[in-house]
Amino acid sequence: MKAFKAYDIRGVYNTDFNKDDVYKIGFWLAKQMNISTILVGRDVRLSSDEIFDYLCRGINDAGVDVDDTGIGTTPYIYWTTAQKGYGCSVMITASHNPKNHNGLKVSGKNASPIGYDNGLQTVESKLDHPIIVEKQRGVVKKVDYKSEYLQFLLSYKHDLSGLKIAMDCSNGMAGLFVKQLFGEQPHYLYEVLDGTFPNHEANPLIPENVRDLENLVIQTKADIGVIYDGDADRVMFTDEQGKFVQPDLIIAVLAHYFLEERHQQGKVIQDIRTSKAVGEYIARFGSEMEIWRVGRAYAATKLREIDGIYGGELAGHYYSRDFFYSDSGLLASILVLNIIHRFKKEGVTFSQLIAKISRYQNSGEINFRIEHKEEAMKAVTEYFSQHEKPTKLLDFDGYRMEFPEWWFNIRPSNTEPFLRFIAEAATKAMLDEKVAITKKILQPFE
Repeated sequence: MKAFKAYDIRGVYNTDFNKDDVYKIGFWLAKQMNISTILVGRDVRLSSDEIFDYLCRGINDAGVDVDDTGIGTTPYIYWTTAQKGYGCSVMITASHNPKNHNGLKVSGKNASPIGYDNGLQTVESKLDHPIIVEKQRGVVKKVDYKSEYLQFLLSYKHDLSGLKIAMDCSNGMAGLFVKQLFGEQPHYLYEVLDGTFPNHEANPLIPENVRDLENLVIQTKADIGVIYDGDADRVMFTDEQGKFVQPDLIIAVLAHYFLEERHQQGKVIQDIRTSKAVGEYIARFGSEMEIWRVGRAYAATKLREIDGIYGGELAGHYYSRDFFYSDSGLLASILVLNIIHRFKKEGVTFSQLIAKISRYQNSGEINFRIEHKEEAMKAVTEYFSQHEKPTKLLDFDGYRMEFPEWWFNIRPSNTEPFLRFIAEAATKAMLDEKVAITKKILQPFE
C-alpha cells in the first residue's frame, strides 16, 4: 500500500488509504503486538476522528482494548507510552504534511519506534488476509495524562524573565500546551487548534511558512522566534533579526545544556545531512558525534543503542535520553529558550551564538523529482569520486561524500517522491560551483 512509509503510515486520506484500510491496520497491528491494551491519540485534522473510530474498531475486534488519550502532540504520546508502561501506541497524525493528508505513527514498549523494517511491513502483508472477529471484543476507555506531562516539561523550564519571544504554533498541536508552559510572555501566532491550517501549512522547512514569524520577530523586537510543525514533534527557530536558523545547528546550541550545564558524557547523534560545524563545536565540550540515518525510526533507535546523550536532525527533530530517546518540539524549545536567555544576560544575541557555530556555506536541501533515483545517485557520486579524492564515504542513507573543503549528501526521500541533495563548502563560490555541477549531472534524469 502506498501509505506505508519507512517511518510510519502516511498519505492523502481517501486516496492513499481509507477507513477500511485503517480498520485492517488496527486489527493486524493488535494481533501482531500480542498485548492487552493499545494507547491511541490524535491530532485535530478533519479526518482524525474517523480514523480513530475505525482504528479502534479494528483493535477491539482483535480482542484488544484501547486507552483513548484524546487529542495531543505526538511527543505526548511518546512520553505516555514509556512513562505509563504501554506496550504499543498509535498517534493519528500526518505531522507537517498538508491538511488532506493523515497517518499513523506507531511506537512499541518504551516509545521505541515501529517502522516498516521492524513491524509495519508485517502488518501490510496481512491486510488481504481474512479477519475473524474475536468473541471477546476489546473496549475503549478514556485516559488523560496531560497534567503530568506538563509538569514533566515545566521541570526543565528556567526563569525566562526579560526574554522576548515570538511563537508560531502553525494552528497545530503545540497550541494545546504552549500557554500553560509559557503563559502570556510570547507574542503568539496561530495558537488556535485548526486542522485545516488556515494561515499556512504546518511545515516550517518551507520558507514561506516562516514568513509571518520572521515579520513578527522584527515587529516585536523579539530575541528569538519559535515555530512548531503540525504535531509538535519538530521545532525550528529564527534569530533576533528574523533570520531562519538552520535546524541542524541547534544540535550544537543544545550542547550548552547537555554537555556544559549538566556535564553529561557520551555521544551525540546527528543525521547524515548535518553540517560539519556541529561536530566541531560539540568537540569543544569533549563529546563525539555519531552520524546516522534520517528519521525517527532510525535516529531514536540508534541513540538508544549507543546510549547517547541527545541528538538531532536537519528536519528539526531533537532527541534526548531524558525523553526516552525520543523527540519533542516543546522540550527542545524550552531548552533552547533557557540557553538564549542565559546568553542574553551575558550580552550575546542568538545570531552571535550561531555565528560562533556556523563556519561553512550550506546549500540547504535541494529536491529533484526523479524516478530512477539509484542511477542518478550513482552518476553524481561517480563524477565527484573521479574528479576529486574523497576523504570519507558513508553509504547507509544515500551517500555522504566528504572532501578536504566540502561535502555533499544525496539520498532518496523516505516520505516524498524526491531525490534530495545538500552540500556544504568552505566558500560560497565553491558551493555554487558544486551545486551547479550536480544540477547538470541530474538534469537528464528529471
